[in-house]
Amino acid sequence: MLNILGKRYWFFALSLVIIVSGLILLFTKPLPLSIDFKGGTLVELQFTSGSLPSTEQVKTVFDELGVKDPQIQTSGTDTLILRSAELSDTQRQSLIANLTSLSEQEVVVLKSDTVGPSIGEGVAKRALIAVALAALAVVVYITFAFRGVQHAFRYGICAIIAMIHDVLIVLALTGYGSTFWGWQIDSLYLTALLTVIGFSVQDKIVVFDRIRENSGIYRKLDFEMLANHSIVQTLQRSINTQLMTVEFLLLSLALFGGVTLREFAVILLVGLLSGTYSSIFIAAPILVVWEKKEWRTWFKKTPQTA
Repeated sequence: MLNILGKRYWFFALSLVIIVSGLILLFTKPLPLSIDFKGGTLVELQFTSGSLPSTEQVKTVFDELGVKDPQIQTSGTDTLILRSAELSDTQRQSLIANLTSLSEQEVVVLKSDTVGPSIGEGVAKRALIAVALAALAVVVYITFAFRGVQHAFRYGICAIIAMIHDVLIVLALTGYGSTFWGWQIDSLYLTALLTVIGFSVQDKIVVFDRIRENSGIYRKLDFEMLANHSIVQTLQRSINTQLMTVEFLLLSLALFGGVTLREFAVILLVGLLSGTYSSIFIAAPILVVWEKKEWRTWFKKTPQTA
């Protein structure tokens, strides 16, 4: 039988390296917030002949308007998506007119919105409150559902710790993405993060439920062996379900879904994969560490043999 729990500290170390390096990249510079959170203007333009102006040409137009660091993206072969600091009505009209003149073709305005920073702050606060309430509900639910198992409260706490692990993986991914690919935190990002949180908790409950079932069958078995046996029993189901129903679909969306959905799809792809990973290699191992109180021996020297 696979001895997954015997290598638990290697899995902890792997997660720690990925998370810490990503968070350093994310927080050593200003957060890459999009206009959804810091305010600004979004303009989406469709060029009828399908020939788009170059990025340098578009930046030159923004420079003439006195606007610095616009975010320029394309969707398909005929659509330009522009995000920038807040533009006045005059600046917005000048932007569209200059791009129309530059491309020498008809330009259709698909979207033109301005968002204030207070809206983004309100959405973020409500999302944090929702996550906190959901975490509390998970602890209460698992404690009640697992009430026949010793230390049922620990199962809920371990599920929340593993959920936090998945959130940190997504934040670390954001650090890598913002540094190397210019990602920004927008409303779709928040949607992906909340989806990852929901999936994360659901997958942990599946693994813990198998541990609960086996606790009544293998009463005399050491808890670490029992938990390892339970993980192995759910391993194939977790991997097959993840790959067949979610990951292949998200991979296709990331590769072929267009630039506007790529960041969203990649965050979901990695976040849901992390949810499955943490259910097997983080949540259950933390439960074993807690049950065995292994922290008592972390800083003790191993006795030397003669």
